Amino acid sequence: MKAATHTQSIAVEIEAALDMLQAYKASVPAVPITDSFPSLLDQCEAMCQSFTGPEPIRTLHHFACSGGTLIAKCIAALPSVVLLNEIDPLSQIHLPQNRRAPKFAPTDLFGALQISRREVNPTVVVDGFREATQTIVGGLASRGQSLVIRDHAHSHFCTQIDPNSRPTLHEILATGRHPVVSLLTVRHPLDSFLSLNANGWLHFSPSTLETYSQRYAEFLDRHADLDLVRYEDFVAAPERTLEKICQIIALPYHASALELFTIIRLSGDSGRKGAQIAERPRREVPMVIDAQRGSRDYKALCVRLGYEP
Repeated sequence: MKAATHTQSIAVEIEAALDMLQAYKASVPAVPITDSFPSLLDQCEAMCQSFTGPEPIRTLHHFACSGGTLIAKCIAALPSVVLLNEIDPLSQIHLPQNRRAPKFAPTDLFGALQISRREVNPTVVVDGFREATQTIVGGLASRGQSLVIRDHAHSHFCTQIDPNSRPTLHEILATGRHPVVSLLTVRHPLDSFLSLNANGWLHFSPSTLETYSQRYAEFLDRHADLDLVRYEDFVAAPERTLEKICQIIALPYHASALELFTIIRLSGDSGRKGAQIAERPRREVPMVIDAQRGSRDYKALCVRLGYEP
């Protein structure tokens, strides 16, 4: 009797899954396989032929609350992409304040090194992370998959540590055997600062717009050679901008990612909710922050990124 009940339960779950697939199929326009599949294969073949050496490691870099999660979701929804989210081997944000009360994290090899009772040279963490990443990208490539790493730059540039005391994620990977193909994304600094403030993520002191702008400028300086895409351009023209992003980081473009991104779940999803990609109104600017918009560093940052202060 139990076996029959279990079988019936599985049958009900399968029927429910089929209903969901049929509902999704009815909600999106039909795309002829003859139009989309060969095109995607052609892109993949061309991409493979363009690489004569080791498979590249692809990285995304942006500040917190700057629209990076939305862009990362769309990239993760592209065919054969494996995205590792919010990665920084030297981050200390997640580490327990009291080393005598460590958290259970059986897969966090590098975090365990950082809280070891015996001090470990950060170079050991850096070298170990680089080697592990190279092993991962090679293993994925053998199965036709592409590795994309989303940097957690907030750990590096927006906490109490000195940003100049350590290498960036990009600098760590750039000295390895695999080429690194990277993208920098930005948003109007006032909007990202307002979101940081609303989320209680101002982990630096003094927590002013001026200090934030100085740290943002340091972040840009350390990634000066990377191609840049603005979040505002992405939400205004998602298809065109995602196609540009794919060209920058050498991934085959497929418009289906803009339909499928809603099923991707990532940490750091603090802002936008819903399936529509569109410009959102600016948060209300508190008087104390509005008074800081005359800061020289803030104005210089806006000019550098092409925004009105």
